[in-house]
Amino acid sequence: MPDPAEKAKEDPHYTGHRDRLRERFILGGAEALADYELLELILFMAIPRRDVKPLAKALIKKFDTLAGVLNAPVAALGEIDGISGTAAITLKSVAAAGHRMLKQELINKPLLNNWTRLTDYCRATMGHETKEHFRLLFLNKKNELIADEIQQSGTVDHTPVYPREIVKRALELDATALILCHNHPSGDTTPSTDDIQMTNAVIDVAKAMGIAVHDHIIVSRKGVASFRAMKLIQ
Repeated sequence: MPDPAEKAKEDPHYTGHRDRLRERFILGGAEALADYELLELILFMAIPRRDVKPLAKALIKKFDTLAGVLNAPVAALGEIDGISGTAAITLKSVAAAGHRMLKQELINKPLLNNWTRLTDYCRATMGHETKEHFRLLFLNKKNELIADEIQQSGTVDHTPVYPREIVKRALELDATALILCHNHPSGDTTPSTDDIQMTNAVIDVAKAMGIAVHDHIIVSRKGVASFRAMKLIQ
């Protein structure tokens, strides 16, 4: 039989650390681990033969938070020395699974009764984007979410929006109400004059077709703003 002492010498120095981290996660859940330690657990699967603690800490340093890491573009993740294509895809797949879970908590349920979940979903899927995206949430007569679509994508500070195209799509889906959502990569969720004018244009065209606009939500990595809460939509 192999000598345990000799085997310990052969094992990489991080083997015990991995075992202890897994045990802490099993016993205490995610709350027992720091953000970089959760990243370590994910990276274990993609990088089995390397100490990934320095990589996890480097990711947090570059992208500020766990959410920032998971929502970072693949190309940006690859700029970290040691993050391979496989590791980047592993991180992105975890983010995608989280986004899908949040969406499944909303689909076919009354959105107006799940406002926190709705804003969490919008912020998780769009808050860390580096370009503006305009999202449409289509609701039925019961205000249940029946479809969720990105209508347009733009630059770092502008996304073209076409009210008639929005209403046309709502009619195709038999939607009776809409919630608009877009992100501000700058981090400032204050509506611009263009945001307000565009929202009013959508409301006017939608109203003529019997479609209500319940809200327009702006999200960023720093927070959420609601047109209805700000009395910009009555």
